[in-house]
Amino acid sequence: MGIGGWMFFAVVVVVILWASLTYNALVRLRTRCRRSFVPVEIQLRRRHDLVPNLLETAKGYMAHELPTLDAVIATRSGAVQAALRAAATPGAVEAMRDLARAEAALAGALARLFAVAEAYPRLKANENMLALQDELTSTENRIAFTRQGYNDAVMDYNLPRARFPISLVAGLFGFAPAEPLLATESVVERTTAPVASR
Repeated sequence: MGIGGWMFFAVVVVVILWASLTYNALVRLRTRCRRSFVPVEIQLRRRHDLVPNLLETAKGYMAHELPTLDAVIATRSGAVQAALRAAATPGAVEAMRDLARAEAALAGALARLFAVAEAYPRLKANENMLALQDELTSTENRIAFTRQGYNDAVMDYNLPRARFPISLVAGLFGFAPAEPLLATESVVERTTAPVASR
């Protein structure tokens, strides 16, 4: 084998080594991205678990506000299903968009519940209701924090994945871009905005 043959062999070895290192780096970043959704999922589940307690407390005072209570139940169910789909495929475009829409719908329904609850002074003063509202506020802060961690991991994965020549390896081995989880207005923000001042 002549010098040209050795040079060709060396170039092939370098390209294969670079491609394998790039592949492994993309696998590591994608895994980190997917794992970073777990804390978001935990906080969303916590939020979803608070809703039935909140409704049970409100139901005793707001029995004739069934459309408002039913809306919260329906949007919670949708949010739980969307969270399960997102947890099964973290970063998938449709799953993350559906989750953001479902969580926004739940936040809107809860904001309407709190706005209606303003007309019930005994409910507003109920210790259990106050504790649940505090817990919901705390959970929403945790959701925002964990969502930011997830979105940072998405960016850490998407940026190198899109850069040339890494994009060649990403395309060849099916490394799809990850979708961030968009922030939705929290229940706390909605109830302190114009909704509560009606």
